Amino acid sequence: MSPPSKKPTASGTLSLELLLGTLTAFAPLSIDMYLPALPRIALELQSSPAAIQLTLASCFAGLALGQLFTGPLIDRFGRTRPLYVGLAVYVLGSLGCALAPTATALVAMRFVQALGGAVALVAPRAVVRDLWSGADAARTMSRLMLVVGVAPVLAPLLGGFVLEHTGWRAIFVVLSGIGAVALVASLRVLPETAPAHVAGRSMRSRVGALLKDPDFVGPALAGGFAYAGMFAYIAGSPFVFISLHGVKEQDFGWFFGANAVGLVLMAQLNRKLLGMFALPRLLRLALTLTAVTALGVMAVTWSGVGGLWGIAASLFLFVPTIGLVGPNSAAIALERHAAHAGLASALLGALQFTSAAAASWAVSALEDGTARPMGGVVAAAGALAWLAAFLGQRARTQQAQASTLEGTPREA
Repeated sequence: MSPPSKKPTASGTLSLELLLGTLTAFAPLSIDMYLPALPRIALELQSSPAAIQLTLASCFAGLALGQLFTGPLIDRFGRTRPLYVGLAVYVLGSLGCALAPTATALVAMRFVQALGGAVALVAPRAVVRDLWSGADAARTMSRLMLVVGVAPVLAPLLGGFVLEHTGWRAIFVVLSGIGAVALVASLRVLPETAPAHVAGRSMRSRVGALLKDPDFVGPALAGGFAYAGMFAYIAGSPFVFISLHGVKEQDFGWFFGANAVGLVLMAQLNRKLLGMFALPRLLRLALTLTAVTALGVMAVTWSGVGGLWGIAASLFLFVPTIGLVGPNSAAIALERHAAHAGLASALLGALQFTSAAAASWAVSALEDGTARPMGGVVAAAGALAWLAAFLGQRARTQQAQASTLEGTPREA
């Protein structure tokens, strides 16, 4: 493996951050672009809404398992080569989705597409950790949210446009083309930043060490549950807005995009708040805000207060809080694990998307023709995110006290 590159220049940093943000946006692009088509896919494939919602669950499962598989590879073989292979698989999987003849086949090909796209989530976080740490890493991840946030704004609008003029299968052809462009850009722009591979502990022992570290597990679980709430909204909102409240397919993207704009703005506010609050404290405040607004979503969806606009307003308060939780939880979780940032990034992402898969499955399983399943799962996820942070903080305190008594301070 080639030695790691030095930090890029200002112009190089801009190009690198743009590429890393684009790669990180693969997940929202793959998820959000076909959301306006979900009701029509159910009709054309003669399947139930609940069965079509499983295409989201299979995508989340593929993203989770794919990250677990690729994390060790990018530690062993570098950040770039596994990324090239993953993007190629993503391109082929997207074409497979476009050709799927049944709902079952679409569920399967979404899994393949997500397996390939998973490395596009692991590699950028590892590159950020290679080059930055602490609050600097959190600020960089917040900047990536500028690019990531554009995807939820544009993807449903683009998906609605393609759906109206061609059909839902063309959406996956477009995703395949985006994957091919990203592969070419990665070949040209992305440097190899990984440290030289050093043989050491077995994979099992390294995973065990991560899962025993409260500085990793607490923030990772908190971020994972927060994302689960957002993906419960993503899984349920097409049917809530389009089928239940009669929003036109081409107009759904405006509702979805408004929440994405709020998320981007909150992520940029996070960069300013990092100069005012310590990183752990800021994460705790953000998770409290997430939990409170998630409970607000449940209150509106269960009571019916405000109808369509009540649901839209409550979601607009909830979704942007993820712009505070995501960058900070990732930065804290990866801070002490620079030596195997790929594996730590993979476990972080796997925890997030396992929670997301469970949340989307729960929305599908509880589907009753109302907005209540979406609201209930959002609220449960927000509460669990706050609880994970609380328990993680208590575990860190107990571990620090034990280390002090033993006279062996924790590793910095």
